[in-house]
Amino acid sequence: MDIRERIKGTTAVDITSGLHWYLKYWCGAHVSWDKTGGAQLGSVPKPGSLPPVRYEGVMIRRSAPWNYYQNVVTSSYSYVWWDWERWEKEIDWMALQGVNLPLAFTGQDTIWQKVFAEFNITKQDLNDFFGGPAFLAWARMVDVAKTNIISNGTARDDPRKIESWLFIFALFLVTLMHTYQLKYFFLVVLPSFSGNVPAALKAIFPTANISRLGDWNTVDGDPRWCCTYLLDPSDSLFIEIGEAFMKQQIKEYGDVTDIYSCDTFNENSPPTNDPTYISSLGSAVYEAMSKADNDAVWLMQSAVLEYGLAILFRLIILETTTDEGEELLECMLHNFGGNIEMYGILNAVASGPIDARVSENSTMSLPHPILQFTKTLRQIGVGMCMEGIEQNPVVYELMSEMAFRSDRFQLEEWLTTYSRRRYGKSVYQVEDAWKILHRTIYNCSDGIADHNTDYIVKFPDWDPSVNNQLGIPEIIQRHKLAGIQQKRRFFFHETSSSLPQPHMWYKNKDAVWALKLFLDAGNELAELPTYRYDLVDLTRQSLSKLANEIYLSAIHAFWDKDAKALSLHCLKFLQLIKDIDKLLAAADNFLLGPWLESAKKLSLNADEMQQYEWNARTQVTMWYDNTKYVQSKLHDYANKFWSGLLEDYYLPRASMYFTRLLKSLKENEDFKLEEWRKEWIAFSNKWQGGMELYPVKAQGDALAIAKELYQKYFT
Repeated sequence: MDIRERIKGTTAVDITSGLHWYLKYWCGAHVSWDKTGGAQLGSVPKPGSLPPVRYEGVMIRRSAPWNYYQNVVTSSYSYVWWDWERWEKEIDWMALQGVNLPLAFTGQDTIWQKVFAEFNITKQDLNDFFGGPAFLAWARMVDVAKTNIISNGTARDDPRKIESWLFIFALFLVTLMHTYQLKYFFLVVLPSFSGNVPAALKAIFPTANISRLGDWNTVDGDPRWCCTYLLDPSDSLFIEIGEAFMKQQIKEYGDVTDIYSCDTFNENSPPTNDPTYISSLGSAVYEAMSKADNDAVWLMQSAVLEYGLAILFRLIILETTTDEGEELLECMLHNFGGNIEMYGILNAVASGPIDARVSENSTMSLPHPILQFTKTLRQIGVGMCMEGIEQNPVVYELMSEMAFRSDRFQLEEWLTTYSRRRYGKSVYQVEDAWKILHRTIYNCSDGIADHNTDYIVKFPDWDPSVNNQLGIPEIIQRHKLAGIQQKRRFFFHETSSSLPQPHMWYKNKDAVWALKLFLDAGNELAELPTYRYDLVDLTRQSLSKLANEIYLSAIHAFWDKDAKALSLHCLKFLQLIKDIDKLLAAADNFLLGPWLESAKKLSLNADEMQQYEWNARTQVTMWYDNTKYVQSKLHDYANKFWSGLLEDYYLPRASMYFTRLLKSLKENEDFKLEEWRKEWIAFSNKWQGGMELYPVKAQGDALAIAKELYQKYFT
């Protein structure tokens, strides 16, 4: 069979996704990100022996026109250090999944340099405007300022320290745009102007109406890190700057799209809730777009949550006068901070988009959070807007398929097929394991959008001396049996008297049974990268949830004044960190080294290398605004289960805490929380400024280590 003659589609994306569908459902193949196991193509027959499709063909239709992809922060959590080779793989992956509306934010900062130069703002003036490479997303979102710093906290005075990085990635983006258009015909979503301006604009235009926004999650509202400047939409400069940016963007990339993203207050609050202000801002944003592009469409992120994990996007076509001026892309958020945790709601992913389309003529009513009215939106697509990628491949494969599914289907049958495709054969142990994972790890029905708060990677900052017996026996029991309820995405307001509670929505013993089944299949599947990734990930998760129980048992022992039990629990917690690090070191997908080396690879000199490595280390640990005694509110937000990070960062932190906890009990004195904070914050800052090397290749036998740890902890 000649594949080229048999696969037809409207665009190159449709043809490529048609090829993917054939490879999956006729050849039993599987494609995921390299870091989640990569492609399983061993089941694909040799040329000349490919399975035939029935003579009349098979029609696979999109259930809605658009399939959206990316989040405004994915560019920092996942893409920040990518070279063109990695970008090219991502483009191919998007096309195979049927994505035809990707966000394209990388490189926009170079355009802003050129635009602001037209308004007499120098590159030196922009030193406080752009974030450091790992924090550019939040500078663009009007959240942070001046994160272009080195390890000792001193601001960079020479903007060229980051300029080279921006120009390199601007070139990548230009190449990316051409690739999108010429190879796959994606319709990309480009950025537009939200009103975010550098402080220097006020000095150059003293009569301009510019205000400072409020604090965004800093320790003490230090203006070095927060409270960015916003140009009022009523000021004539707003439309002038916005139009200039749009025109410069079109000049750089050509006429590649009519869809532009602008989230006016993403994770921040407007200076007023006056509906008149909100309305005028919307009008100014769109007028700036439409002056440069008459066909401009505004893509805006909504704060409305659905299904416990999906965040909704609105396509707002402001020039239309009909009742269908606002349209909806229903997207899955799923991941925060690029955390590594097995999690999902597969039932909702498989049913939500279909239910939304078939009910009420494919419309959905959403409340406006400020103007207090309800607007009916017409659904025009689905998508994925996770904060970080390269995790939970089963979730993303299923969500990608929802762009092509119009009818309800049996999810458990789909999972069985998924298992056979992912591992290249039918192995009953892993098929049974996936049935367990479906009803446990991938069935989070508690309404909580998951953010990994396991104690190993987000160690509690609290004083156990203050609030004795704070329901800990009950917490331990709930953690073991049903999970702990939390209604916050993450803990920004920890106090010395509140114990943060890890998210637990299933019985760990069930996941451990699934792990046993995976181990039993090892003899047949050990050579497959897809199997090894899943095995390591499930082993890691089972041990991490066990560590949560051990930590709580240690606190209970402290309150019972049982020094022997406390010592045993502390040692076991620390040993678990070491053992998980050893496990992760045996898998290329779970190493700290590649993250750091990819950052350094983009540098052009020694100073840049130091800066980029500091950025990379800081983003995944504790952000830059800590004081001597107070850690950043964004500590551990982007936590990672990576070998090297566990052994050299999470382990020393926990060890410092337990050493002081044991000392407190033995000497019958209160736990010295401030002293521990001072010690570990200093340690954190020192580690962030370090340049020690970490492996970039796996060492050890992942299957053998997983078996060893199963025997050690679960038998």
